[in-house]
Amino acid sequence: MTSATGRSLLELIDGADERGLAAAGLACLDRCLPLLAGDRGDALRPVWAAVARGDGEAWGEAVAKARVELDGAPGDDGADAGAVRGMLAYAPATWTTDALRGWAAACSVTALALHGRYDAADVPDGLVERCRAGDADGAGPLLAGELRRQQAVLDSVAHGPTGLRRARELSVEGGRVLRAVVSRRARTA
Repeated sequence: MTSATGRSLLELIDGADERGLAAAGLACLDRCLPLLAGDRGDALRPVWAAVARGDGEAWGEAVAKARVELDGAPGDDGADAGAVRGMLAYAPATWTTDALRGWAAACSVTALALHGRYDAADVPDGLVERCRAGDADGAGPLLAGELRRQQAVLDSVAHGPTGLRRARELSVEGGRVLRAVVSRRARTA
């Protein structure tokens, strides 16, 4: 599955600037936050504001503050919550292309894998990497939806700071979807 621009997720990440990379990683984290923090998504609002300003100093401060706020967040201490905590823990304190690209790529893989775990069918080995490379054949609805959102975030932000609003909307939407799936699964367990 390729994006609206015809490029795979890997190509979009490779071609993104600092703001796009920061938004991509943050959006993945934001969408997965329901696995960790319930309704504490506002903890990332200052980080989004730093991305909007493209302010590296504010970015580092906002990330540090979000870590403190979410460190004590109630949530499952299982593998899914640990993966979400890891996304935030590895957010770079510095606003550099290399650091942000590595983080955005890692968040992409983690978010796709987490969404794939909540699909009805098991995720075959290698499917997440194939999806990132443009081949989503065999992806369930949650994994495919997360892939589309990741691509849409990068496509939106590539058009400048005004695309951040769309990126944030996609994150809120994706968070609601994941929260509903987790809630439904908890009721039937």
